[in-house]
Amino acid sequence: MSNKVIQPEGWIAPKGYANGIEARGRQVFVGGQIGWNAECKFESDDLVDQIRQTLQNCVDVVRAAGGGPEHIVRMTWYLKDKKEYVARLKDIGVVYRDVVGRNYPAMSAIQIADLVEDQAKVEIEVTAVIPD
Repeated sequence: MSNKVIQPEGWIAPKGYANGIEARGRQVFVGGQIGWNAECKFESDDLVDQIRQTLQNCVDVVRAAGGGPEHIVRMTWYLKDKKEYVARLKDIGVVYRDVVGRNYPAMSAIQIADLVEDQAKVEIEVTAVIPD
């Protein structure tokens, strides 16, 4: 793999994400994905279930470009409810590892007022770099 985690000397290592990633290759930008299936239907209103589906959607787009979850170098999470997210971090971690594995890209999580789809609780954007 051509990705390298960037960690400033003396900083405490983050848990579940990287402070920076260096990568070379073909860049793939995945537009915001939400927790619905391939038919644009929600199967659950549960946050963790929606995160699982959202992550799977992101990985599916990266796979369609010839990559895999290990090529994801950046994620931005948009969440409707920060408190629910924080309260469910353990379950979210399990789902994350099931779908993405132990690849921890540079990541941001932002609470937002709303998403375009009323039923959506999370939207995730991804950048992947696939080796040439």
